[in-house]
Amino acid sequence: MASKTANLYARIEPELKEEAESILTALGIPASNAITMFYKQIVLHKGLPFVVTLSVPEPMSISSLGPREFDEELAKGYKDMLEGKTKSAKKVFEDLKKD
Repeated sequence: MASKTANLYARIEPELKEEAESILTALGIPASNAITMFYKQIVLHKGLPFVVTLSVPEPMSISSLGPREFDEELAKGYKDMLEGKTKSAKKVFEDLKKD
């Protein structure tokens, strides 16, 4: 192992940091070691050691949702409507015809 070290400073959401460090603690791996492992994998793969893509959400079947999940989906839709994140039916059908 190299005798010298370099400091790495990164900004990260506190909740994400706490959750990840909790898991690392349970595994017995210090955060600095996990970061070193990640960097070594980047070098070995000559890129990120996992595939990075934009996921395309699959259509949801209402029948697969429980009552709580159904209510959560309705609440999301209602919130989007209040925030103006909607499209007219005409626009939706125009977009479908394009694809």
